[in-house]
Amino acid sequence: MTKPWPPPQIKPFERLRVNDGTLMNAQRWKLAHDYHRQRQNVYYQSLNQPGIVCDLGVWVIEPPAEASAQYRDERWVQIQPGIAIDLYGNFIVVTEPMDFRIASEVTTEKPLMVYLVVSYVDPDNLRRHNNGDIVKETFRIEEKTNPPHDLEVEVCRILLASGKVQLSLPADVFFPSYNQLDLRYRTQARSRPQSLVRLGIVPNNLPQPAQIATNLKYLLQSVASLYPAMSGADKIGQVRLQANDLEKILNYDLLYLTNQQSLSLTNSELSVIQEYLAAGGVILVEAQIDEDSLAFDNFAQQLGTPLVDLNHLKRNHPLRIQPFLFAALPSVQEQPIKILIGGGIVIIVGNLSAAWGLDEDLALPREAIRTAQEMGINILHFAWCRRQLTMHSRNIAPQPPNLPSSPTMPKTLPESPMSPKQKRKRKKPSDLLNL
Repeated sequence: MTKPWPPPQIKPFERLRVNDGTLMNAQRWKLAHDYHRQRQNVYYQSLNQPGIVCDLGVWVIEPPAEASAQYRDERWVQIQPGIAIDLYGNFIVVTEPMDFRIASEVTTEKPLMVYLVVSYVDPDNLRRHNNGDIVKETFRIEEKTNPPHDLEVEVCRILLASGKVQLSLPADVFFPSYNQLDLRYRTQARSRPQSLVRLGIVPNNLPQPAQIATNLKYLLQSVASLYPAMSGADKIGQVRLQANDLEKILNYDLLYLTNQQSLSLTNSELSVIQEYLAAGGVILVEAQIDEDSLAFDNFAQQLGTPLVDLNHLKRNHPLRIQPFLFAALPSVQEQPIKILIGGGIVIIVGNLSAAWGLDEDLALPREAIRTAQEMGINILHFAWCRRQLTMHSRNIAPQPPNLPSSPTMPKTLPESPMSPKQKRKRKKPSDLLNL
């Protein structure tokens, strides 16, 4: 799963018109060079996603020798040299080890998650400028108690427990505990997936809602390895079928309901689903094999869409061939599933979602899980394609991304950071805390 990184802004490029006799000044020189820089940034943002390129490890260290007595504790880490790229394609280059003290205090009994992030610093946007002819692009290291924003790259997170903080390395890097470095959520710079599918679930009071959500997460996790051209959003949304929540519902390509939920919808909830389907969304309903098929038909008829068995549709229906090819539909626990389709309604007869993840007895063979996941990815791909084709053929526009006005850092930044050598010469502990 991945974060839905926003695409570039849709705006024209401006470049300098040069003729014989054109006078060059600082403003025109900057315009000429910013054109190439902006094209590079937009190129990267269009085809790639931000993250760590190499290294940028995080170590637990002893307090630096220059730290005063009050800061000589077990809260110190060291960020190793490395390279990252932010959302706009700006390189974040850390050339020397950087010492950093985790300063957050846990004021309640509830643990506090802190994030250690690096971000690009454009020297042109600093309050204090270097008067020399050469300026160095640099970076900023920050500690946050809220998740990183789009222009920050996470290098580490730590779940601080109440009481005295003593940072340590995790005994198991896959399952870090309190006050231990957690590097599991570092994103790597890589090619941007062609599609990002968002999945929502309608909460219910059934016995196994948590297991259903867990299986859906397993399905979304499988997308990156089985079909890298598509990615699942990092969170499964929970939505209510209410008219005042329609704008939120329209952010999802697919909504999951159990068959019991589909049979107990009110007229107002059915109206919301109709609007969602008209906007290109897909409703996925899962039912048990022994449930009454007339109930499926009644649900679809209420929405004005008759159901058709996938086996009776064209052989090249997207659910059967994209991106994975299925002649026969998969079987779960030796029972073949059945798929009914009506416009944006997809009804799975059979417990397909149970094979998307780990069953309680860990008894499902790998082939059964993989086949079920591939069928699930076909459903996700169908939902994304239907929404995109509908959206781009009608007056339905996605929400514009909330981005700065141009592919540069915000205009107001703290004063220019010192070089790493200057940092190590500082004597004040307050300076050590603001790298």
